[in-house]
Amino acid sequence: MTTQEKITALREELNLHNYNYYVLDNPTISDYDFDIKLKELESLEQAHPEFFDVDSPTQRVGGMITKNFTTVVHDHRMYSLENSYSKEDLLDWEQRLQKNLGDVQLEYTCELKYDGASISITYENGELVRAVTRGDGIQGDDVTSNIRTIRSVPIKLKGDFPVRFDIRGEIVLPFAGFEKMNQELMEIGEAPYSNPRNTASGSLKLQNSAEVAKRPLECLLYYIVGQDLGFESQFKGLEKAREWGFKVPVVSQLANNIDEVFAFIAYWDEHRHELPYETDGVVIKVNSLHYQEELGYTSKFPRWAIAYKFKAEQVETRLNSISYQVGRTGAITPVANLEPVQLAGTIVKRASLHNADQIAKLDIRVGDMVYVEKGGEIIPKIVGIDLGVRPESLERTIYIKECPECGSKLVRNEGEAQHYCLNTYGCPPQIAGRIQHFITRKAMDIDGLGEETVVLLYKNGLVENYADLYELKKEQLLGLERMGEKSADNLLKGIEMSKQVPFERVLYALGIRFVGETVAKKLAIHYKSIDVLAQASLMEMVMVDEIGERIAQSVIDFFSNEKNKENIKRLKTYGLQFVLEEKESTVVSEILKGKTVVVSGVFLKMSRDEMKQAIEDNGGKNGSSISSKTDYLVAGDKMGPSKLEKATKLGITILNEDEFLSMIQ
Repeated sequence: MTTQEKITALREELNLHNYNYYVLDNPTISDYDFDIKLKELESLEQAHPEFFDVDSPTQRVGGMITKNFTTVVHDHRMYSLENSYSKEDLLDWEQRLQKNLGDVQLEYTCELKYDGASISITYENGELVRAVTRGDGIQGDDVTSNIRTIRSVPIKLKGDFPVRFDIRGEIVLPFAGFEKMNQELMEIGEAPYSNPRNTASGSLKLQNSAEVAKRPLECLLYYIVGQDLGFESQFKGLEKAREWGFKVPVVSQLANNIDEVFAFIAYWDEHRHELPYETDGVVIKVNSLHYQEELGYTSKFPRWAIAYKFKAEQVETRLNSISYQVGRTGAITPVANLEPVQLAGTIVKRASLHNADQIAKLDIRVGDMVYVEKGGEIIPKIVGIDLGVRPESLERTIYIKECPECGSKLVRNEGEAQHYCLNTYGCPPQIAGRIQHFITRKAMDIDGLGEETVVLLYKNGLVENYADLYELKKEQLLGLERMGEKSADNLLKGIEMSKQVPFERVLYALGIRFVGETVAKKLAIHYKSIDVLAQASLMEMVMVDEIGERIAQSVIDFFSNEKNKENIKRLKTYGLQFVLEEKESTVVSEILKGKTVVVSGVFLKMSRDEMKQAIEDNGGKNGSSISSKTDYLVAGDKMGPSKLEKATKLGITILNEDEFLSMIQ
């Protein structure tokens, strides 16, 4: 077998496995074996660039940067759907159909209405040539490079497809993938996304298709439009689309009359929460394409289709109590504790009340019967009060004035929604939070010690601050729950190894407010030691590059506190690094001279620290956040969305890892 034949065979095999996994949900190969074959194909393609093919499965990872999405006029207009909310609405719709068509026997195709982002994909001679967002229905944005990364979208079709056609669908984000993305965001301190639909929609307009490829998006197809399609009904069209390789939901059903439509709606109104995607209704279409053509369109809707919208599931339950949680920064969050109730497939016991303003707006009181719903959100929320059953004896909710954990007086700053506990050094959740920050990977990176173990140590009186970690003994640990000998050894080893962490990371680990990773490094480089930094004045500090008055004042306040002074004194005796290790100059070029570069995410070929060092080695300056002064954003995996969105808005050049390496080499 020649090299070209081997490449072709691998591409065909991998495309088949992709189809089985992403379209049929029936994998026939392990993830490990798939990755081995994909790497083999990548190696062959790199060694033989003459056989490059944009449709190769290796190209699904994306990488194209789109600065401006081209506006494209749809070949066939994308209409909205008329909404209905009751059986009566649907019967009225059927009467209008009969009035237009005469007394004919109508069949209907019933499909679930998935809540995502609409897309129109054009195929020519069986190949994907263009993908356009719905836009205003007349024209949309060309997002082809992003759509090509979605593995349930076929690049090439199989079977007896028309020469050219458009297929319409919905880009969705399954619940499991959405929750995984949010978990990863929270782990890096980013705000989670609010719901799958908005996240899916926003994904289509990301400038870097490599970022889109990392998101577990799926494309569910539902309608084909074009000439000489080769079928005469909507239901047959769905069957054909499956044969050609599209992911078409199998729950669609042919209904012989309106009563069967009602039965379909009733079933899925009850069972929709068993699905892996968000659904908000059912779309009913006249099955015959001939009748569709006869019925035509209004200025907004097709007359031959209508959407039945499910009511947002809402339940009524009793508010048993309101508790108040204290965050790491001292922020207070009120939480509604509810009589457990079944809602959208899960048991709901709690719902956030956000802040004092929300409680006042709802006038919510303990003992109230409250309405709770999920709607398009994952997190349950209280949307109202059943005032008709409220006893006159219920007392108005008065927001707490003291911290529920330590009893300190709460403060609410002007212009802020939340109350805060200012007992920074005596409030248990804040104490545990600082220790948890101290042990993180970017700070002291203590192996064998996680957030739960920190809480366990604190509750058992073994640690009250991060300096106490260095006095832990094995016999103390062995008495703790779930702490065996091996776990205790690993924890102590991790603590011992952390003594080698360089000064700039130790400074970051101390948890000085407003002193992030980049600011800590700048202060460490400028002042060289913690003793010199501790004596710096406000005026001196604001002269340091990128150190403003707010940061400087926070540093001064930190070193003025006697508890902090004592902790640093102790940490010095344990052997932590509080002096900058002087290094020889590593500057190798001035390629990035005068340029500010922000690095965000995880990279394959270099660690983030290595990349930041490379920026300095080539004369550049590491930026801590995106601003108008930023020249480049180097974007890696798991990058926080806020940075990407801000960089896009400011028109900053976005580079992937390979582009950055090419620039400095």
